[in-house]
Amino acid sequence: MQIKVDIPDELALRLSLLQDQLPQILELGLREWNAMEQSGFSGLAEVLEFLANLPTSEEILALKPSEALQQQVEQLLEKNRTVGLTSDEARSWQQYEYIEHLVRMAKAKALLRLKAL
Repeated sequence: MQIKVDIPDELALRLSLLQDQLPQILELGLREWNAMEQSGFSGLAEVLEFLANLPTSEEILALKPSEALQQQVEQLLEKNRTVGLTSDEARSWQQYEYIEHLVRMAKAKALLRLKAL
């Protein structure tokens, strides 16, 4: 299927260099877009923005993945168990693992801060 869109010249130039990867870029963008309306975090950028706002320890401990992200992770886990992941899916999985690592580190430090009070 072909879709025609009008975009700013600067964006067109940047995308022309990534022409072969446009379907993956759009897929990732749609995932983030759809997850924006969900509660919880949906991706690395959102977690970093959350942490950059210097949340309280309680807010950090309450942080959880969005329902959409949780479903994506479960789908990747199931697919990895059954047929294996494509290279794009493996990259997504690595990103999810990194996000989870950041959140676990933040939660561990938040818990230590609360216990020190």
